[in-house]
Amino acid sequence: MHTERGEAADRTLGQVDLTRWRTRVGRATARGWTALGQRYGAMPLLLLTLAVGLAVAVVATWLASAVFDAVREADDVAVLDRPVLDWAISLRSPAADRLVTWWTDVAGTIGMPVVAVGFLVGFTIQRRAWTPVVLLVAASGGSLLMTIAGKDLIGRARPPLSDAVPPYEHSPSFPSGHTLNATVIVGTIVYLLLLRESRAVTRVWTIVAGTLFVLSVGASRVFLGHHWLTDVLAAWALGLAWLSLVVTAHRLYLTALRHGAGPAPDPAARTE
Repeated sequence: MHTERGEAADRTLGQVDLTRWRTRVGRATARGWTALGQRYGAMPLLLLTLAVGLAVAVVATWLASAVFDAVREADDVAVLDRPVLDWAISLRSPAADRLVTWWTDVAGTIGMPVVAVGFLVGFTIQRRAWTPVVLLVAASGGSLLMTIAGKDLIGRARPPLSDAVPPYEHSPSFPSGHTLNATVIVGTIVYLLLLRESRAVTRVWTIVAGTLFVLSVGASRVFLGHHWLTDVLAAWALGLAWLSLVVTAHRLYLTALRHGAGPAPDPAARTE
């Protein structure tokens, strides 16, 4: 199913060559990953890189939880939570509540998987390669694991039910799972789309559409009283961090392919 021509088309994003690394650390890492890819195959290396990245992301979630505890105790950023929620309550109306509830459900436990699977099928058919599958599945699984870890570590209570729009949610509040998953999944979809878009104006509109979707999902969670503002801010930060690791893993994969590594392990190299 894998095609070298398809992978070669993914090596540039506009005028940017994703297989060229500007920093000394980046070049050294790329050389090391290329050598490993030539020996063990680029795809196994991509999977290993994503696994390591996920471990880093989970640690980052733990650190974010510790920072959040400190911020909450100091009444720093968290002091905005109540005023922002009160302002959101003032904007509500029956029509707005129904519309925002419908929109936030698009990024929910049913809507977001449907979006992801739809793009997954489309990418797989169009590109005839497993790479989009690996990236989207890893990105989605990672964001779900980070959401679960963050909620278990903090156990923060959601806003009072009297301030929320039904249907009510009862899981821990930090971080916002809708926001985190939307950031990662839509961010990965945008990245994969950008790799095959040749016109700058198309890339700009793709980024704008993805950004507005992610921002609106986060805003909807506060509007409905299902999360505090800081839950959403943390979800955006964690989601972008994990997304950057997914993109970096893909860049290392493309670099290894460009310098002679095959997608699968090279039996001849392993017997030398």
